[in-house]
Amino acid sequence: METLTATATCRMATIAIATERPTQFVDLTDRLESFVADSGIHLGLLNVQTLHTTTAVVVNEHEPLLLADFSTMLEDIAPGHSGYRHDDLSARTVNLTLGERPNGHAHCRALLLPTSVCLNVVDGRLQLGRWQRVFFADLDGPRSRQVTVMLFGEERYR
Repeated sequence: METLTATATCRMATIAIATERPTQFVDLTDRLESFVADSGIHLGLLNVQTLHTTTAVVVNEHEPLLLADFSTMLEDIAPGHSGYRHDDLSARTVNLTLGERPNGHAHCRALLLPTSVCLNVVDGRLQLGRWQRVFFADLDGPRSRQVTVMLFGEERYR
């Protein structure tokens, strides 16, 4: 009788992202798939989390017209210049940064979207549907951003 053993392990990384537009969806899927493939983890969970309050992580289809529709929908829900109290620096008393730009709209948009996603890993690969891709959504760009990924699971059988 052959005995198979598996070892639980954890891998973590930070992904740097530089956006170029005020609202931008950056496809992270290929980078995440490479991270999983290089990890040696056969079965587990990958958590992808943004470190910013005006960003999100979402799973959806990578189709250019659909991505444009996402941006339009977010603009309709929380217009860029709609008099947000967060943007009134004469009234706001906390979390102030010298030279900060008005971004109340981006915070409101981010409130509607997740800050992280958790994805299954099976046979050393992300389990995504046919059209599913993992996006980092910057709602207040252009900026330099970071996403952390943590992969927890069992290494390949020995």
